[in-house]
Amino acid sequence: MTCLPISVCLFRYQISIPFGLGLLISALLTTFGPVSPSSAQTIEITSATLEEVNQAFDEGRLTSEHLVELYLARIEAFDKAGPMLNAVIALNPKALDRARELDTERRTQGARSPLHGIPVVLKDNLDTANMPTTAGSTLLNGSIPPDDAFIVRKLHNAGAIVLAKLNMSEFASGGAQSSLGGPMRNPHNLNRSPAGSSGGTGIAIAAAYAQVGLGTDTGGSVRMPSTANGIVGLKPTHGLLSRDGIIPLALSFDMAGPMARHVYDVAAMLGVMTGVDPADDATQKSEGRFQTDYTKYLDAGALDGARLGIARDFLGQDADVDWVVEASLKAMRDAGATIVDVSLPDWLLEVNNALYTTIRHREFRAQISDYLETLTSGYPDTLAELVERAARITSPTDGALPNPSRWRLMQREEESGELSDYEYQAVHRYGLPLIRTIVEGLMDSENLDAIMYPTQPRRPSRLDSDPAPSRDEPRPSPIRYANLTGFPDLVIPAGFTGSRLPVGLSFLGRAFSEPRLFALGYAFEQIMKARRLPVHTPALPPETDGQPD
Repeated sequence: MTCLPISVCLFRYQISIPFGLGLLISALLTTFGPVSPSSAQTIEITSATLEEVNQAFDEGRLTSEHLVELYLARIEAFDKAGPMLNAVIALNPKALDRARELDTERRTQGARSPLHGIPVVLKDNLDTANMPTTAGSTLLNGSIPPDDAFIVRKLHNAGAIVLAKLNMSEFASGGAQSSLGGPMRNPHNLNRSPAGSSGGTGIAIAAAYAQVGLGTDTGGSVRMPSTANGIVGLKPTHGLLSRDGIIPLALSFDMAGPMARHVYDVAAMLGVMTGVDPADDATQKSEGRFQTDYTKYLDAGALDGARLGIARDFLGQDADVDWVVEASLKAMRDAGATIVDVSLPDWLLEVNNALYTTIRHREFRAQISDYLETLTSGYPDTLAELVERAARITSPTDGALPNPSRWRLMQREEESGELSDYEYQAVHRYGLPLIRTIVEGLMDSENLDAIMYPTQPRRPSRLDSDPAPSRDEPRPSPIRYANLTGFPDLVIPAGFTGSRLPVGLSFLGRAFSEPRLFALGYAFEQIMKARRLPVHTPALPPETDGQPD
């Protein structure tokens, strides 16, 4: 397969290039020129694992520079042109500089880690000292943090290349849109939501804008976009990764999580980010329990002898989703797993959202001010000031789109109360330990390796109406139990609905059970092979036929 310079990629597709991105690509080509034949790539980047990419690096079939160019071409083709997925807020103008430096370093000194020279994309609530960090809000437009987030620094030290900052639900809550980046679109079906709040990361990984990405998860925000876009995603154990340098939503629940097209890639990315951070006391919980290489736990035979619970409380809401789940259970039984039906107490199904909101709203009100105080002058200092400034934006302007649904929620958060309130104190001191005890007790009583459930019991939402639920009963959601307990939850693509929308299956484990979850998830992935490249972001011909015109 002959590699082509990005200029040829753009010519072949007659891509309509937005003015700003076109200038960036032109500048990159002017600076670096075309790719030499020696960097020819012979792998399909939309399907290759991180392991396969590294093998191509080692064999001289691929360079980091060319890999970055291929991903930039896909961003050009699909993000602001073509299907207009709108996942990217900002590109890193120094990405190719960094790639060339890392190529030289690989040749002379070897690779730093499995992420050496690998393009990564970041949700725009992760601090980057050389690029703005906005939480998707026009209210923070242009804000440059004082330094990188702890885990971003870890990625940089591992040799990763930050390729782009991504669109998200504003301040990590609400619908899949923001006042700075606008609405996002699902690459499998442009009329469907990519889910939030890490919607930009879900889109970017599914559409192959980069090899791996980072989102954050406070109430499902890594896992919902993972299932809605048909990729792998992990909400790690609370405390496994540092929260330093992440714009907070609620620190009791906040956790960054890796997202990728393959379990291997998620496992490799997680390992380079772990470690105790003096700036985040929660990471003390991980001392002696974190790993730096989770790929060694991947085991295609891990389902043989496994005991897994299926939480049937969360079935019966979408017949197509249920069908995929039942087919998945059969496949796991055939692989040697024992599947046990489990149920949560009715009262817990009913009150989990209220318990979550009691913590979440009050913590955002208190903790966002701490973050805002670290910014340069001119930006809001409190949630009240964010609400006040948002009220002035009622029409689209350059760099600002009204986002009334999120801004109404900010008003409710501002009115929610204090961390000293008895209600908050009761839920935090007694409610959260109670839920952890129940969920862990359920696993212990049945000797389960994990509890499974459809990550989203219904197909991704759309602008008009969805099919009616399979039964006319309340629709409990499973998504917040991993946050309320602090336990890890790994999402694996399981299949598709009849309308070609992805369905994901969650594996919820005990605290710091990521090694076991990766083993189970990898085995399930190898059996199902359910990931598909979205129909609206196909492989570009230079990625597949390698023949110049």
